[in-house]
Amino acid sequence: MGKFTQSVRRIVQDVKDEGTSSGQTKEEVIETNERLRIVRIRLDGSYEIAKRALVELMCKYTDSKQDVIKLETQYWTLVDIPKQEKQETVPAFVLRACSIMEKTHKSGEGVKTSARLAEEADTKRERIERLESMTTAQIEAENTQMTNDLYRLLKKYTGLRNLIRDLKEEYNSSKVYPIFPRYPILKDMIKDIMHNPDYMEVCHEVDQA
Repeated sequence: MGKFTQSVRRIVQDVKDEGTSSGQTKEEVIETNERLRIVRIRLDGSYEIAKRALVELMCKYTDSKQDVIKLETQYWTLVDIPKQEKQETVPAFVLRACSIMEKTHKSGEGVKTSARLAEEADTKRERIERLESMTTAQIEAENTQMTNDLYRLLKKYTGLRNLIRDLKEEYNSSKVYPIFPRYPILKDMIKDIMHNPDYMEVCHEVDQA
């Protein structure tokens, strides 16, 4: 009786899956779901590292001169986030960013062991099984939410990256000055960053953590 009920539910679900708002098949929306999820996990990690490093950099204050260069080289070689074109929709921009990140090697990631690969395969199988039990419309709704979340994270990530890049350029420019006038310049640079909306948002996030 249980198997019969499951079969009926599957038939009903297949009927529901006919014709979706995006015109994608169930396999296609599942593939999109996987791409969004993987990129979100990776970007989350990079963002958290950069966020805490930037806040720590500002807290050090007097030590920040050399740390600016270190931060730029260590944390921003992971990936280049493209700019969103004027006519580009949010979903199109997010998927384009996903494509770029998927082609970029994750910094610091070594060769995976067979145990690690097996664990990742099991986790992926569980995710796919969960998605298979959902209707295409449900997966699309989840994808839309993930797209919007990833879009906001991309914007915040880009804001931090631009702050670090500007700070590095200003630091390099300050090298033409003798050490004594250069130090007040560096302090002013850091003060400017501390009042930047992108930094203030990040600082607030760290305070809440």
